[in-house]
Amino acid sequence: MSEQYRFVVVANRLPVDEIVDDDGKRAWTRSPGGLVSALQPTVRARRGAWIGWAGGTGEAPEPFALDGMWLHPIALTQQELDHYYEGESNATIWPLYHDAVETPAFHRHWREAYRRVNQRFAEAAAELAAPGAVVWVHDYQLQLVPAMLRELRPDLRIGFFLHIPFPPVELFMQLPWRTQILKGLLGADLVGFQRPGGAENFLRLTHNLGLEPEGDRVVVDGRTVTARAFPISIDVDEMEKLAADPHIRQRAKQLSEELGGHRRLLLGVDRLDYTKGIEHRLKAYRELLAEGRLSNQDVALVQVATPSRLRVAQYRQLRERVEREVGRINGEFGEVGLAPVHYLFRSYDREELLALYLAADVMVVTPLRDGMNLVAKEYVAARTDNSGALVLSEFTGAAAELPEAFGVNPHDVDGLKEAFVAALETPAEELGERMRRMREHVCAHDVGRWAREFLDALGEPPG
Repeated sequence: MSEQYRFVVVANRLPVDEIVDDDGKRAWTRSPGGLVSALQPTVRARRGAWIGWAGGTGEAPEPFALDGMWLHPIALTQQELDHYYEGESNATIWPLYHDAVETPAFHRHWREAYRRVNQRFAEAAAELAAPGAVVWVHDYQLQLVPAMLRELRPDLRIGFFLHIPFPPVELFMQLPWRTQILKGLLGADLVGFQRPGGAENFLRLTHNLGLEPEGDRVVVDGRTVTARAFPISIDVDEMEKLAADPHIRQRAKQLSEELGGHRRLLLGVDRLDYTKGIEHRLKAYRELLAEGRLSNQDVALVQVATPSRLRVAQYRQLRERVEREVGRINGEFGEVGLAPVHYLFRSYDREELLALYLAADVMVVTPLRDGMNLVAKEYVAARTDNSGALVLSEFTGAAAELPEAFGVNPHDVDGLKEAFVAALETPAEELGERMRRMREHVCAHDVGRWAREFLDALGEPPG
């Protein structure tokens, strides 16, 4: 039997991506994304194992140690990638859990692939977990794993955390195999959500299984399952160290000159996803330019759009619409050497993102629906001098924690316009006080506290 671990994380992706240089040498680099940023310090501190897909199809790489963690890759075939990941996970569950912003699709062969892949993850966790270990399962791609793992290893303490919103009962009931999903989640001892409303929705649904929840708990087969909110956060220390790095600060100055010169910068950093509200944001910005309330001479919008799920038709169509709108704005309002919108369709490493955060006068975070949105918290953590402004959608988990942001309903284009203008025109003294209070909260509620609170509630054994 291979070495076993007292702490095991199970997530759809490993926290690293494989890269191959010009000489054919293979190496691993840290993956982008909020889940990795939040979890990697926790796994590393416990010298635990992380089970996840390594990217690509065919045989998985051999397990390996990296950065104080044991990484165990899971294989996916091309068909499983199509059906489990792009199908059931991202064309059925993702849109349904995000208030059906796009219409979810339901296909039986997708569900079977989802079940099969979840079983593979559960079996890997059962093999790697030491007796009585803690296994922490993550996110919407793996909602069947807790029950599958409990059947294989009833000795384990199993936690599950959902990083995206959990939908209202009326939406969840559309799932053709809603009972299996509920039973899958109830295999955990602790089910965590970003907001209290998600836990309440989940507990209400247990009535459909003939269960009677009391408070935040429900008894299942003699076990007590707890459902509670644990708002996720970021590694504040890392963000502050990067923000203080002279090279990054110099890069921020360079970006300010390259992107705007004397102009003030609004910044959006999002995956290219229909839940992120990018189209609404661009429409609001175009109208402000057309009305003369903002001038291309004075303000520029920088939109980073990280490529995402481009084999899914809805995402390809979104990219076309976004790029068409960017072209329209730049064509109507641009001047030689002075573009109103800088559209950056690529991934950026942590250092370059930090430089962008430092260069931006206003951070624009306006999803139509989001579980938390860690970009908002990263921006706040990076602004160590208490400068800058945050425009924040009411439909993010972060909005409940950062009331000093310029809150906005992203469906309301006129409201978006007013929030943009307010963030640009509010006196620096008031902006500084808003940012100071937001920073106090984020610094006091970092990712370490989030993990500790979840694992304490789960009953993580000592040491």
